[in-house]
Amino acid sequence: MLSLRRRLVLMHLMVSVAAISVTAVAGWWQLSRSVRGQLDSALLALADTEAGMLADSAGAVVRVHEAPAGSAPLSLTRLDRLVQIIDGNGRVLARSANLGDDKLPLPASLLAQLGAGETVFDTLPDAREEPLRMVSVPVLVRGERYAVQVAGSLDDADQILQSAAILFAVMATALLALVGWAGARLSRKTFVAIENIVDQARKIGDSSLDSRLPHPGDDDEIGHLADTLNAMLDRIEHAFEAQRRFTADASHELRSPLSRLRTEIEITLRRPRSEAEYVSTLRSCLDEVGGLTMLVEELLMLARLDAGQQLAQVELASLSALAGEAVQRLSAPAAERRIRILLQDELAEPVQVDRAPVSLVLRNLLENALKFSPSDGHITVRIQRVAQGVTLSVEDQGAGIAEHELPFLFERFFRGSGARAGEVDGVGLGLALSQAIMQACGGKITAENATTGGARFTLHLP
Repeated sequence: MLSLRRRLVLMHLMVSVAAISVTAVAGWWQLSRSVRGQLDSALLALADTEAGMLADSAGAVVRVHEAPAGSAPLSLTRLDRLVQIIDGNGRVLARSANLGDDKLPLPASLLAQLGAGETVFDTLPDAREEPLRMVSVPVLVRGERYAVQVAGSLDDADQILQSAAILFAVMATALLALVGWAGARLSRKTFVAIENIVDQARKIGDSSLDSRLPHPGDDDEIGHLADTLNAMLDRIEHAFEAQRRFTADASHELRSPLSRLRTEIEITLRRPRSEAEYVSTLRSCLDEVGGLTMLVEELLMLARLDAGQQLAQVELASLSALAGEAVQRLSAPAAERRIRILLQDELAEPVQVDRAPVSLVLRNLLENALKFSPSDGHITVRIQRVAQGVTLSVEDQGAGIAEHELPFLFERFFRGSGARAGEVDGVGLGLALSQAIMQACGGKITAENATTGGARFTLHLP
């Protein structure tokens, strides 16, 4: 099977051949009409002249008006023109000297047409040694029918048309060769750039995602293709890098509690323990297993969201009621640290939202606020309507968020400087999971530092 490049070149040549051939044939046909039309006009003019002179003589003298040899300058209008005058019965009454004893053909059909008063043009390919073009003009003089016949050689016209045909053929061949060469050169340049892109694309793998496709250097479609593919490679590289970091961080977060769990069990089994010690160890292991279970559940939910799977079936509930439930659920641990949670509901009418994802996001935001809030402080939960929908903000009185950490706050396993220092618990998945859930629901979460110094997380619901 022919390659795409050869198919394009072949199609280009076929279209060029068709276009140039049609143009050449149309040009030759128009030239042929023009040349033959000029000959017909000259023959008709001479025939009309003879017919006018015949009418002026009132038929008394029937002769061809040509000067005797040597008595007048050569008349170019009568050069190679054969003239013949006939009556209504086809009898030759007069003829030009260059006809000699010959006469112009006069078939019965021509006599019938002349009798009907028609001016007739005929082509006589075999009348003499060269083809002739003849016009027959009927003349009515005092009720008598006559006809003037004038014939001229077609040899000059045929030679002109033959030369034109050769010229058109040479020009068409040269033009086709030039168009074919230009098409082949252009296609070679284009496909060399594409082949370079394909060769480089074959070399790019998991270990060489930092490589990029060669740019042809022109701001054309191939250049745009290379730019688009390189932009796609950038996104793929970033996605692979994020996946590697995610896998490494997930492995680390899973290995740490498993290592603690293994160590605690091994230490307990080294010697006999009392019942109270065994119970204490089992409770500690249960806490580790609970943390591992929550981590695995969050990872599974993130994996489902990354795969584009839909969340569970929608169950609508009032946003104000969900906020009240979340505040009430965390009021006990907040009271232990002498932290108050204030709910400010500014909605004039109830707003229905999806219960499961919004409840999970509210719990994560309030738990984060509790982790970073100082004792004897308060957390403000505010619900209000805006132009784009509804917002729910959670604002604490903690130390706030470092400016350089704001762009990375919703990345997976990212933990701020305070969290990394061991001041608060967590693995850094809560905010990333909450953002992914809200984006799947058509919303988003934004973070900023409040004017009071703490952090403010705002949940935007469409």
